[in-house]
Amino acid sequence: MRIALLYPPPWKIPAPGEAPDTGGDGPPAEYREGDLDPDFHQTPYGLFSLGAQAIRAGHQVKVLNLSSYPFSEVERVVRALDADVFGMSCWTANRRGVALTARCIRALHPRAHIVVGGPHATPLAAEVLRHHLEVDTVTLGESELSFLELLDRLEAGLPATGIAGTAYRAGGRVELGPPRAAIEDLDALASPHDHFTTHIVMTSRGCPWACTFCGAETTWGRGFRGQSVPYVLDALEAAVARLPVKMVQIKDDTFTTNRKRVIEICQGIRARKISFLWSCDTRVDVLGDDLLREMRLAGCQRLSLGVESGSPAILKNIDKKITVKKIIESTELAKKYGIQVRYYMMLGNRGETAQTFRETLAFLEAARPHQYIFSCLSIYPGTRDFDDAEAAGWLDREVYFRGDFQELKTPFDASEEDTALMGAWFEQNKGLRELYREGVDERRAILARLGDHHAAHLELGIAYLDAGQLDLAERHVARALELGVPVPGLAYNALACIAARRGDIQAMQDHFTTAARCDPQHPVLIRNVQVARAWFAKGGPGRGLPLDLVARCDFQLLERTAQPALPGPLPEDFAVWPPAGERRRPALPREEGGREAAGQRGRLRVVPS
Repeated sequence: MRIALLYPPPWKIPAPGEAPDTGGDGPPAEYREGDLDPDFHQTPYGLFSLGAQAIRAGHQVKVLNLSSYPFSEVERVVRALDADVFGMSCWTANRRGVALTARCIRALHPRAHIVVGGPHATPLAAEVLRHHLEVDTVTLGESELSFLELLDRLEAGLPATGIAGTAYRAGGRVELGPPRAAIEDLDALASPHDHFTTHIVMTSRGCPWACTFCGAETTWGRGFRGQSVPYVLDALEAAVARLPVKMVQIKDDTFTTNRKRVIEICQGIRARKISFLWSCDTRVDVLGDDLLREMRLAGCQRLSLGVESGSPAILKNIDKKITVKKIIESTELAKKYGIQVRYYMMLGNRGETAQTFRETLAFLEAARPHQYIFSCLSIYPGTRDFDDAEAAGWLDREVYFRGDFQELKTPFDASEEDTALMGAWFEQNKGLRELYREGVDERRAILARLGDHHAAHLELGIAYLDAGQLDLAERHVARALELGVPVPGLAYNALACIAARRGDIQAMQDHFTTAARCDPQHPVLIRNVQVARAWFAKGGPGRGLPLDLVARCDFQLLERTAQPALPGPLPEDFAVWPPAGERRRPALPREEGGREAAGQRGRLRVVPS
């Protein structure tokens, strides 16, 4: 069968020069450029997983990211895709675009089967089917097995009803199939990295905790399931081999839930000599000295920690089950080994006041992470916040079908005065904020703890460069290259900055040329090359103009706008289907029982749809 897996835009985006839609399908009135953060445009990891399973089963599959496409282009793409099955990933932010795309598919391909999944559709499955008659099936939560069974039914010409883990229509009524058990053996799934290029990797499912704002339990059920260490290492090898810049984001809900497993993964990375830098998301209470050292030696460059608040009262209210003391302790441990620490912070959680907000700001100054970023509370279906707000009577789920908002950002119970105070502060301080950066002394101590470590040498070299000690800077950067630092382009960028400081313009140009061949898409390198070109264009060398170059080695990605990972251009023959593969049924469990659904945390868009 021909299967098109689509990630639709949030609404009817106008084409360049086209007036916005005035019929109620365009952007919200309050929308401003940049409100959709970069994470929104990343293809949900679950689409890649569904695609991998379908390919292994012998189907013809296309995964397309349409999240930033003008709707006229969406219509052109849909018209050209003569698929038997259209699957779409539905999040709160793109729920309207999913409905519009389903309507378009039905008009252009009336015989196609339309299936929708994802964290917004799962808790509102019945409502999705009632409001959007074009949708045939909603898959709930973890969807690989449900999707494969649906394809089997359709291929055999059987009714697509009664399938476990789905919602559907029967006799004009919306019905739910029986619950589907969680996939216990995740190794039985085909790896997305054997078929698709993406810098995102997921190695586990589930989170043992239950924060009030998070829908992970609705997605995966209770508990934690991880792929085996060999499976993870194979996936990482495949992912890194496809990437032009050797950086990977591990987007498990809580990567270090099982410390022993993560240590074994890190040791395996080193044993296999998989050379890359990576980041992960986790909690402060599942870290430790030995774990962090192993992670750093295996290439971990950044930890993103769900901190949310610096107020003990708020941490208790949202059932975070961490303390301010533990946050600071874990931050200092990560800094000990030179791991960059990023805090995810929130405003507007239950019980938030001007006082708790001030406590959070004071806490940040005490904890001093390298970076932090605030978001305002969004009420997502499938979370405890949603359930409690609905039970209290101040939230009606129909608002997600009537309203044109992007996401329902609202304080849970803050006063109007406190909301105004936090809102004004947020407008002035939104986006990623820098707070801490190590100097020479700190970097020397980190190198001493890690031994002859490539990335630690590069970081120390850049610290020496910042301090004006060019010879020492050059020595450590060169050593990083000798040791095989996974991002040589950043090392050559640093050498170019050193050469520029010395006035050796030819050496600077040579190093930039080499850097561009190594890491052509790193943001720091791109920025410096653009600055240098402008400097030359203004006659900088002859006029003695200052040259503002930057040497950094932070974990920072500049993703290519290339299908299917991001909504890049499509080739002219994009509608030409690949040949069908040999049909090979995966050895997956089919027993029923248990209950799975889908959820969202707002920051991550990586669950199977």
